[in-house]
Amino acid sequence: MTISVDKLTEPAVRAFVGALNSGDRDTFRTTLAPGATMSDDGNDRDIDEWTGREVFDSRGHMEVESQSADGLSLVACYRNDTWGEMRTSWRFSVEGGRVARFETGQA
Repeated sequence: MTISVDKLTEPAVRAFVGALNSGDRDTFRTTLAPGATMSDDGNDRDIDEWTGREVFDSRGHMEVESQSADGLSLVACYRNDTWGEMRTSWRFSVEGGRVARFETGQA
């Protein structure tokens, strides 16, 4: 069973997932705080390069399976045209209503 994007409790995370799933690169950028950072499987990555390759150029999509009580951690089935489908975890730090950092990796 999945959780629809509109049921995600943290507004910044909800906006992030919504923009990612719609393939809207411009709106996605507005969900990020200035100087936002990220890591993938414990390795820091350049957000623009990583999201270009892993999300927007390869039609990435998240189906959220669960969220933490504070809405800042998700477990999701993530798929894209490069890697196929995998179960992933996502952790978010939010500052000023925008995502300041996200960490993702296989769950």
